[in-house]
Amino acid sequence: MSLGSELRPAVVVVGGSRGIGKAIATVAARQGGPVVLVARSHDSLLAAATEVQEAGGEAFTLDLDLFSAGASLRLEAFLQENRLYCDVLVNSAGYGLRGAATTLPIGEQLGIIDVNVRALSELTLRFLPGMLARRRGGVLNLGSIAGFTPGPNMALYYASKSFVRSFSDALHEELRHAGVTVTCVAPGPVETEFLDRSGAGRAMLFKVLPRADAVDVAESAWRGFKAGRRLVVPGVSAKLTAFVASILPTAVLLPLIGRLQRRGNDPCPCGSGAKYKNCCGKGWLSRIAPGG
Repeated sequence: MSLGSELRPAVVVVGGSRGIGKAIATVAARQGGPVVLVARSHDSLLAAATEVQEAGGEAFTLDLDLFSAGASLRLEAFLQENRLYCDVLVNSAGYGLRGAATTLPIGEQLGIIDVNVRALSELTLRFLPGMLARRRGGVLNLGSIAGFTPGPNMALYYASKSFVRSFSDALHEELRHAGVTVTCVAPGPVETEFLDRSGAGRAMLFKVLPRADAVDVAESAWRGFKAGRRLVVPGVSAKLTAFVASILPTAVLLPLIGRLQRRGNDPCPCGSGAKYKNCCGKGWLSRIAPGG
């Protein structure tokens, strides 16, 4: 059976039920053709599918838990059952947690690695060989400007996004003469549910930085991917933030990020059980973030 004649190319958006993933799916749908939305929330998937159809695409939905064993195989089987193949893979699923690493639940922190790193890697490696055989398509990975620096008080999230950026850059170089594009999009804060779900929206850093619109980010990401770019940093604010992160000495940057992402009422990372502002944060906190 010939993939080109028997199966149709699809844009597969993992994490496509909400936020930037849904926005990218809607932008991709404008070119027509199948768009496969993958996420855990059935109701959110159906709502996203309606938007994809309204934008001109043919929507398929798959309820899939990326924590489950063999998730990538299930996705591959779903595509085959619907006579599709993965032409473009969009890895937009992910989450983060704000707080000191020593105070957050270990299991929830390790879940960041499972979704943001392991699942993204598994899906990418699962579908790249087919893209290479066809010499077309590619992967669009959702990174973040958080990937340009370590992030005290969101340590594993920042580290995971650093991995996404590094992994994407390396694959882009490996495959740039093979007809396959690997692009990392690294936005700053975006007006989505992520900030509330992660707790990041309550930190001073995310109150200071302007929030981008998810559709604007999606359009920039899709244009950059189609142009074969290695890295897309949407918006002037995100570009400036990434530049500042690249030039500030680590000794200055780390305390600054740590303080802007910490709240006075957070549990103190020293293990005392007290609030940070009443323990290790005495002295400077009232000057940095009045009111905790």
